[in-house]
Amino acid sequence: MAKKIDIIDGRAALDAVRAAQATDGKPARTDLATAVRYLLQLLDEKAPGNSVEVRVPPFGAVQVIQGPRHTRGTPPNVVEMDAATWIAVATGQEAWDDVATAGRIHASGTRADLSDVLPLRP
Repeated sequence: MAKKIDIIDGRAALDAVRAAQATDGKPARTDLATAVRYLLQLLDEKAPGNSVEVRVPPFGAVQVIQGPRHTRGTPPNVVEMDAATWIAVATGQEAWDDVATAGRIHASGTRADLSDVLPLRP
């Protein structure tokens, strides 16, 4: 991730996304992008490493969790989900196991379970 998102900007974007969701509205793309990237940044700070790649297309991806370093090609441990799902599990609105069971998370690899590091505390 290139530029670090300030905590005030990250929380403001999360608040804007939550407000839009509460009224069944669509959040502004810039708010959604900032919220997703901010939560990925927090995950990276909480669980640094290179063994699992967490992808939230088209907004961002981060490699986290201690373990074998991945250097080329598709990593052996990949977690991918949409922005709304990422925000829900990262903030504790929904449980990892529930969302994974519902098929809203695509996870592969032996380390692709993030339930030990989620939710985050934004």
